[in-house]
Amino acid sequence: MAGEAHHGSEPEAVLMAGEAHHGSERGAGWPGRIGATRPGRLTSWPRTISTLRVGCDPSIRRNDMAKWLTQEWLDEGRKLSETQPERPGATARMQYVITGGPDGDVKYYWVLENGKLLESQLGELADAEVTLTQSHEDAMRIQKGELDANAAFMQGRVRVTGNMAKLMSLLPITNSAEYKALQTEILAITEF
Repeated sequence: MAGEAHHGSEPEAVLMAGEAHHGSERGAGWPGRIGATRPGRLTSWPRTISTLRVGCDPSIRRNDMAKWLTQEWLDEGRKLSETQPERPGATARMQYVITGGPDGDVKYYWVLENGKLLESQLGELADAEVTLTQSHEDAMRIQKGELDANAAFMQGRVRVTGNMAKLMSLLPITNSAEYKALQTEILAITEF
């Protein structure tokens, strides 16, 4: 199997490190580090043995999954976000607070500069411009794509303190195709 190319018509495939996969005709790629592929574009799998189903299925289990809300997960998400386009003016210092988790509350923060995620760390950011607080259950549903973050905010399930205008200026990013693809990639490497 090593070195073979796999095509989107196969129901399931096992890829070894260095093997390749061609995107389907509609351009849907494999989730995770490969990302969405263009039709006919060859991509390679950068990790160890992984069992994958063809298509972009967020329920896929891989060997290189990171536990949600750990530093490893934040680091993997930041690495995956490196492909996001620069967006001048999309700059913010954001604190996230996830309450009521099995191990207690979790706090982490992001530092965005011109649409690029520079920092993604567990802990508190002393000079956060915006703080988003949500329950563990709602945060998990948002991460899994089962609850729209904007709808959760409108329903009062995500509480925002700080500079609301700063948060609103970031909405074009979260509605972009690139960001939505990134969220699918992050979901594919997340263990809940």
